[in-house]
Amino acid sequence: MAVLLDEKTKLIVQGITGHQGQFHTEKMLEYGTKVVAGVTPGKGGEQVHGVSVYDSCFEAVDATGASASILFVPAPYAKDAAIEAIEAGVELLVMITERIPFHDCLDIVPYARAKGCRVIGPNCPGIVSAGKAKAGIMPNHIFRPGDVGVISRSGTLTYEIVNAITNAGFGETTCIGIGGDPVIGTSMPEALELLAKDKQTKRIVVVGEIGGTTEEETAKRARRIRKPIYAYVAGRTAPPGKRMGHAGAIISKGMGTAESKIKAFEAAGVPVAAFPTEIAALLRGN
Repeated sequence: MAVLLDEKTKLIVQGITGHQGQFHTEKMLEYGTKVVAGVTPGKGGEQVHGVSVYDSCFEAVDATGASASILFVPAPYAKDAAIEAIEAGVELLVMITERIPFHDCLDIVPYARAKGCRVIGPNCPGIVSAGKAKAGIMPNHIFRPGDVGVISRSGTLTYEIVNAITNAGFGETTCIGIGGDPVIGTSMPEALELLAKDKQTKRIVVVGEIGGTTEEETAKRARRIRKPIYAYVAGRTAPPGKRMGHAGAIISKGMGTAESKIKAFEAAGVPVAAFPTEIAALLRGN
């Protein structure tokens, strides 16, 4: 089984004719993803890596029956592109784009929920169901089918930890890169519930970072889940009041520290690795 994405998912790529769109479309096709169409206004009729390009999501969905879209559209136009995909009827929208204005996300996320569309991101590496399909920018070669589900706020740490899991002889079911912005479509607790319900996923790795309270909320949710859960929290040495990389990675008024998140996980019975590479050691212990 897989969560949200599998080998049958029909995916469209918004912004397919741009540099990032072209590059990652090729990699997604190589991974086995069923990329059925691309969308770039004014470029309808062209092809990218054998994938037909349409002028709108409506045309692409009507022509192919696509149920998912991945968005490589520049930040100033991302809101319009996201709304168009949602209105075209996609059920899954993966928003790779970073630096989307905060207020645009406040419009996109509630609208998607109202329309029954699951959003991953923005400012995220996407989602991979190991050995089945990829809608994102994660390296193909680090994944191997297995029974470990992964949730992460950080793209780079996702790659490092997945690679460590694979090199240790384990494998993954679905890896969800939820994104590091203050407003995202699918939260860490929501992603945890999705993996908890997946029969193939036997254990779950959660990769958090400073800022916000989503890890504390996830720790509370973890108390009700019977599957083993392991965590890593980045930012132990981050100075208070300074943003560290992600828009959501900021400590404010004593909230969102790595220490508070680690304590919350440990209180919920979730072992916390001191370094990303220690996740593999924790998995060996169970």
